[in-house]
Amino acid sequence: MSAESDDTPIPQRLTAIREAWEANRQGVDVDALAASVAQLEAEMQDPAFWDDPASAQKVSAEHARTAKRLERFRSLEADVADLEGLAELAAEDDGILAELQGQLSSMEVRLVELEEERLFSGAYDGGDALVTVNAGAGGTDAQDWAEMVLRMEMRWAEARGFKVELLEASDGDEAGIKSATFRAVGENAYGLFGAEKGVHRLVRLSPFDSANRRQTSFAGVEVAPVIEDTGDIEINDDDLRVDTYRSSGAGGQHVNKTDSAVRITHLPTNTVVQCQNERSQQANRLTAMKMLVSKLVERREREREEEITKEKGGVQDVNFGSQIRSYVLHPYTMVKDHRTNYEIGDASRVLDGDLDGFVRAELLREAERRAAADVSEG
Repeated sequence: MSAESDDTPIPQRLTAIREAWEANRQGVDVDALAASVAQLEAEMQDPAFWDDPASAQKVSAEHARTAKRLERFRSLEADVADLEGLAELAAEDDGILAELQGQLSSMEVRLVELEEERLFSGAYDGGDALVTVNAGAGGTDAQDWAEMVLRMEMRWAEARGFKVELLEASDGDEAGIKSATFRAVGENAYGLFGAEKGVHRLVRLSPFDSANRRQTSFAGVEVAPVIEDTGDIEINDDDLRVDTYRSSGAGGQHVNKTDSAVRITHLPTNTVVQCQNERSQQANRLTAMKMLVSKLVERREREREEEITKEKGGVQDVNFGSQIRSYVLHPYTMVKDHRTNYEIGDASRVLDGDLDGFVRAELLREAERRAAADVSEG
């Protein structure tokens, strides 16, 4: 469901909340969640728990996420159960009406969050994300557009409550950026940003053209999960080319302008990562290696999905080469997603980071696609 306006009649809002609750609670195994919390708590009480700090931190983080989800579900369950009585009291006492409306608004938002949770089925969806924006075709206009996309994605991340850390940014020749990478830290960051993967297309009157002609520019968004453990990803030193350079990233204060910036190229896959926000070359290299592992994991998962699709005789639906969304600023203003047909006329609002509608529509489309694929397999 989507959060309703306060102008919607209360009976309709009550009905929508009940229906959304019934639809979404089916996908939550409360007993399994509670058992998971209990098991994690038992591990944390082991006297040797902190002997391995890295493992302990992972268990603690998993416990916090699972306990939060369980508490969120139980709280919502209790509030839905209390709704009927609160509505009856509000019908007899205007003083309680404001309380009821506030409760309804809160529950609508929380139900949207609960519905979002069932849309994340990937192994890495619940974790952090590495988001890279690259300027595409279009010269200076494209580099300026890439910086606009970077700002939009970072503002959206911050609005979602994520911690945002800019890891590297390469200045454009005259304006904007050639590329930039930031890390979004928060629950379901990778699952959410997955909806932003692909090519973003801008149509506008060029501010860099003396004739003020209309220009079409492109920027690509790549998203990888943050992987702390290399797992079964093996990287040979002979496969790496490591370059150091003086950073000159856009935004000035956001990155360190020193000679410690590091660029690592994985030669077999031509995967390039770079980091310049740490204070030493060694720290930048360590961060860059983690970024490389994350991108190689994402590449492997993408290739696996493409192979499965190929074996089924289908056509790959969305990948980095797809144009997912158009932003038109002239001769009219509109932002339209080509995967879902979701659109907004207020382009400035979208460019300021209002992406919830687009992301939600794509997550729902992808969930329906997966469900349809599961049915066909069955």
